Amino acid sequence: MGGVPLNFTADPVRVRVPATSANLGPGFDALGLALALYDDVAAEVTDGGVRVAVTGQGAGELPDDDRHLVVTAMRATFDALGGQPAGLAVECVNRIPQARGLGSSSAAIVAGVLLARALVADGADRLDDAGALRLAADLEGHPDNVAPCLLGGFTVAWTEPTGARAVSLAPAAGVHPTVFVPDERGLTATARAALPATVPHPDAALTAGRAALLVHAVTAAPALLLPATEDRLHQHYRAEGMPATYALVTALRGAGVAAVVSGAGPTVLALTEPPAEFLPGTGWQVWRLPVDGSGAQVVRGRLGHAERDPVAAGRMS
Repeated sequence: MGGVPLNFTADPVRVRVPATSANLGPGFDALGLALALYDDVAAEVTDGGVRVAVTGQGAGELPDDDRHLVVTAMRATFDALGGQPAGLAVECVNRIPQARGLGSSSAAIVAGVLLARALVADGADRLDDAGALRLAADLEGHPDNVAPCLLGGFTVAWTEPTGARAVSLAPAAGVHPTVFVPDERGLTATARAALPATVPHPDAALTAGRAALLVHAVTAAPALLLPATEDRLHQHYRAEGMPATYALVTALRGAGVAAVVSGAGPTVLALTEPPAEFLPGTGWQVWRLPVDGSGAQVVRGRLGHAERDPVAAGRMS
């Protein structure tokens, strides 16, 4: 398609993207889970300029111009497709908490990639689904969140010389995610900076075995989720930077709950039901979120009344 001018569609498009939890304990930078909590984003080509409207999470904080991550991802995708539109109007209804370890940045990137592709008449021919995953992973820096956001379900992602790849697997019926979302925020860059350059070989070996077991536990044997989520690769190194998160993970696991740090934190993810009487204390919200099995969904048209509702769609308390 190189050298062929882009034909932009006149109609707006919208996409619903799910929250995600990555790592799941031992599956560092590889395993992820899509959760039924969604951002809705719409975009259309205009005659000039960039306008971004944000409702819900991040409203009044996020940029309203080319610096917005959705637009950044759209621009990168348009470049990959072969050209840029004159202007863009973007509307974001955000329900995924920002900087909490639930994949808000990956959701924005996936939304931007898919919206840009859908705004080009032959966008899917120029950039197939595998290419969309590679591009999203390049923009994010690793594939563990963008893969479940794109594909839904429980994903295993890896990177080859040609870029990111992933497969989506169906979780067993006994997997019941609950997220404990703190008021405080965290930054992925800060969490990664806490990791050492090397780890002891026994810790790496144990974590590799638990990651392999985790694939079996999530897809076929939820009774094994507690031992399968044991990790010695990254979580304890980050404990000093988010002591409340690590304390909650420790307390839940002590109660027999398969709990882990969600992504880079500070949210905690439990893959099995916590005890009914378990309360994390003040400063936390507790949401029971089913697994999203579909991943990002693109349709034609603007956001409707239901999509514009900033209440956390899909969230159950």
